[in-house]
Amino acid sequence: MVAYFATEPESLLADALNGFCRAHADLVVRDTGNGYVRARHPSPGRRVGLVSGGGSGHEPLHIGFVGAGMLDAACPGRVFTSPHNRQVLEASRAVAGPEGVLHIVKNYTGDRINFGIAAERLAHLGIPCARVLVDDDLATATEGPGPGRRGTAATVLVEKVLGAAADRGADLAELVRLGERVTARCRSLAVASRSHALPATGEPAFELAGDEVEFGVGIHGERAERAIPREPLNRLLERMADPLLAALAPTRGESVILLVNGLGAVTDLELYAILDATERLLHKRGVPPARCAVGEFVTTLDMRGFSLTLMVAGEETLELYDAPVHTPVWRW
Repeated sequence: MVAYFATEPESLLADALNGFCRAHADLVVRDTGNGYVRARHPSPGRRVGLVSGGGSGHEPLHIGFVGAGMLDAACPGRVFTSPHNRQVLEASRAVAGPEGVLHIVKNYTGDRINFGIAAERLAHLGIPCARVLVDDDLATATEGPGPGRRGTAATVLVEKVLGAAADRGADLAELVRLGERVTARCRSLAVASRSHALPATGEPAFELAGDEVEFGVGIHGERAERAIPREPLNRLLERMADPLLAALAPTRGESVILLVNGLGAVTDLELYAILDATERLLHKRGVPPARCAVGEFVTTLDMRGFSLTLMVAGEETLELYDAPVHTPVWRW
């Protein structure tokens, strides 16, 4: 059992949001009445506001990426729960540009429904709204009908690229086209050696044997189709990277952006070692990463695991990725 450090389990989210906005008061403002976080100094050249959101428990996603160069507002729901459509509506109204607002939505049923309701309400108010759906999780790629691939860590890369394009004055249609292109060229895969602890009880969400790894775990703790025996890191990374490359099929000369993402309880020491080994593996496969990012971007509370994300990136995408950004988590 793992006890969370909290005044009360029920107040953990509100207390955390208060603390986050105090720590980064120069960059973000919390609208307590409507439950969203917005940029204190939005990019002045934008014609379209960018809004994202989702369940809490994935910090720093999404609130950590609110600011110049990325999101104008983020809507945090309860732990692993979609934000209410009212939050999305009010955040969108607050940050919409002269040409409307773009929603960046992870592919989960609740997120799709609530962002969709907010978009309908915005249309009634005469505010143009469109959506980019992020669906990068290779573990849930299935044939036929169904919800399709989940949205996971590639969301951060999509928000970065679209944020830079919005800063350059792209209109709503241009942002949608760009978002659809880059999301189609992203895939992620996650593994874990230990479940996260449930905030209400401190109990593990699921059990794994000490010699097993959950291969293809979801960011809400969704079980994979199978657990695999623990194996040396290089072999595990091959098992992850090879299907990612097969799914994306980058051509010779195309670059990739590599994101190594900690799920909450993997040390920086390990994450940097994972990055080093993955970069060497990609070089051997003839796809050297043009850019690398490592750290905790999309967590699952205190899950002991990590994910790999690859984004195939041409010259335009790399320029947008390299553009200035100033948020609580990413600054350059």
